[in-house]
Amino acid sequence: MRTVIQRVTRASVSIKGNVKSEIGKGLLILLGIESVDDDADIEWLCNKIVNLRIFDDTNGVMNLSIQDVGGNVLVISQFTLHAKTSKGNRPSYIRAAKPEIAVPFYNMFVNRLSKLMNREIFTGEFGAMMQVELINDGPVTIIIDTKEKE
Repeated sequence: MRTVIQRVTRASVSIKGNVKSEIGKGLLILLGIESVDDDADIEWLCNKIVNLRIFDDTNGVMNLSIQDVGGNVLVISQFTLHAKTSKGNRPSYIRAAKPEIAVPFYNMFVNRLSKLMNREIFTGEFGAMMQVELINDGPVTIIIDTKEKE
């Protein structure tokens, strides 16, 4: 699994011109799922996100987690995070999981994150053409790949 995590002051996702989900202060997570991902990837990544200290404390030091600040989370599926661009100019998405694998993993990821945070996780719609708006706070953008744990 590969994520792009952005600390935001607000973010929203729209489908066909209608806002599906929106959050204030929190995290926008773009989530790419590979065909080789498993339950251990979900567990590790969700724990990492919940405990990631990327919010400022009273001294302006990134020392607080999403839990500490009571922020919300918006998760958007994004298979293009696994684009392979080594040959030619048209990306290949061969590493991205097919929907029959990716949809259950996406749902498991959202459910596990919700359970760990003890609150609702906001989402887009898997496979839909979405427009994502955000105000990146900082800017703070973190990339985490479960295949690069060590």
